[in-house]
Amino acid sequence: MLALTDHDTLAGCEQAGLACAAQSIRFIPGIELSCEWREREIHVVGLRIDLSDAPLLAHSELLLGRRRARIEAMAQRLTRARLPGQELAAMTLAVAVPTRTHLARALCTLGLARNVPDAFERWLKRGRAGYVNAQWPSLATTVLRIRAAGGIAVLAHAHRYAVSNGVLRELVGEFKAAGGEAIEVSLAGMGAGDADRLAALARRFELAGSIGSDFHEPDLPWRPLGRFAKLHDLITPVMALLEP
Repeated sequence: MLALTDHDTLAGCEQAGLACAAQSIRFIPGIELSCEWREREIHVVGLRIDLSDAPLLAHSELLLGRRRARIEAMAQRLTRARLPGQELAAMTLAVAVPTRTHLARALCTLGLARNVPDAFERWLKRGRAGYVNAQWPSLATTVLRIRAAGGIAVLAHAHRYAVSNGVLRELVGEFKAAGGEAIEVSLAGMGAGDADRLAALARRFELAGSIGSDFHEPDLPWRPLGRFAKLHDLITPVMALLEP
């Protein structure tokens, strides 16, 4: 079984589905949607999405438009900081779903940063010359859109949100109230303490547990495709919700 959950787009799912079929792998079409909760960017994975769902396709196009507009605004700020913003924007917007990471790579290509973390530290993180706030739909709207497309809403990498344990509980509670059904409880590189904390939240709010490799590309060897941790006790695996 393999799921593809690209950020804010379903564009790769048809090709991935055909490739999986050729290898007798069950394919789960999905997406990872950007949204906002209390002025924080949150990500929600949608699994088993209907690829023909028009409202979801329109929603993803809306997000793509906002991504592109943000990159253009960041490039303008970089131009004011005496960097080649127009060239950086052109390089970044050449990809299907442009992100700050793509802009960081463009900065590296032009010799304006040593590596991606350095690009964020010098130019792209909050408070730096090139930073622009993202504008995303609400958490509740995002969960609703996933469910309306026949999908299962999964709260993504909750341990990475810079909030207290109490605020994290409130986030998970509101996610559950909005119709969320699962939470990622283990990812590549996650410490045992974070895994225990998320497992406790899954049990508290009666959410299924999702474990994934969070594979992005072969150049990231610490996220190998298909390597998973053991699911904690007393947690329903999200795969149980994916049964036909």
